[in-house]
Amino acid sequence: MKIRAAVLEQFGEPLNVTELELAEPRAREVLIRVQACGVCHTDMYTASGADPSGYAPSVLGHEGAGVVERVGDGVESVSEGDHVVTLFSPQCRKCVHCRSARTNMCLAIREQQNLGYLPDGTTRLSRAGEPIRHFMGTSTFAQYTVMPEIALARVSPEAPPDRACLFACGLSTGLGAAINTAKVEAGSTCVVFGAGMVGLGAVAGCRLRGAERIICVDLSADRLELARGQGATDTWIGGADTVDRVLEQTGGFGADHTFEATGLVSVMRQAVESARMGWGLCTIAGVAGKGEVLEVVPRYLITGRRICGSSFGGVKGRDQVPELVQLYLDGELDVDPFVSHRLTLDDVNHAFELMERQDGIRSVLMFD
Repeated sequence: MKIRAAVLEQFGEPLNVTELELAEPRAREVLIRVQACGVCHTDMYTASGADPSGYAPSVLGHEGAGVVERVGDGVESVSEGDHVVTLFSPQCRKCVHCRSARTNMCLAIREQQNLGYLPDGTTRLSRAGEPIRHFMGTSTFAQYTVMPEIALARVSPEAPPDRACLFACGLSTGLGAAINTAKVEAGSTCVVFGAGMVGLGAVAGCRLRGAERIICVDLSADRLELARGQGATDTWIGGADTVDRVLEQTGGFGADHTFEATGLVSVMRQAVESARMGWGLCTIAGVAGKGEVLEVVPRYLITGRRICGSSFGGVKGRDQVPELVQLYLDGELDVDPFVSHRLTLDDVNHAFELMERQDGIRSVLMFD
């Protein structure tokens, strides 16, 4: 079938919205009609050429929500008409990682996905007979996409697609960082660095876990106001004195939990140094630039602070994304303020410009 999609032709150049061919789904694959797709920093990061694992030409986009149109042979977990959220982090439920509660990093299709291919080592996207690679196994900057069954989370049809798509990456990453990775304890003091999509999700996750004090740090007063709406008890404009302020507010000890959601190594260091002596945990969810290094004074670790990373918030997508979406439907999460702009596929480069200006939290491309 012919589709329109946004193609990364060359790094550092605007995406090209053009017509491509999309082949039918093969065994254990699913054809999705994309209804909405969030424009995430990871898409822009890859398009810029800063991502060492990026490749071109490819169809970007990974924060998608849509409807199952057709299924290939052997597909059992979704059916035609099901509403789904796309998963760049699949869940086969069979590999050693999927069977462990300690990680969500499924191994089943990781090698081919990282190369831009579907599990059989080929693509379903092409142009004039030449293959176009898939991005993060999803490629949702497109009217339709073909994906592995294990990379789709079936969600309630009551969830509007422009909100459901946020759970495909940023929002789940932040929520899961607090709920799954850090396992924030009730009564804790938490500091969240960054009030973008991931940071706001972390604030909400801390609230859901019963944190007593949630300090959110950002450079934008508007974003900090949104953090208030997610449960932040304190909002601070960030600066060189942030660590000193955290220590002052915690009797000189630091916060029980800190979360880094900016991708800036300078802020990561602040998050580490703001964690409590004795048991403080710093959870890093931000993605740093190519070649950047986090410098940590060893004494911070010797005196009891710990650092951990969090990919997709430790969320096992097929099992847990539907549960997170249900929290929104039940009124436990206020997702509506996160959608700042609703655009069309032709506006995808404008969405990148809005992100560069930090205009809003999330631009969503609408396809229906």
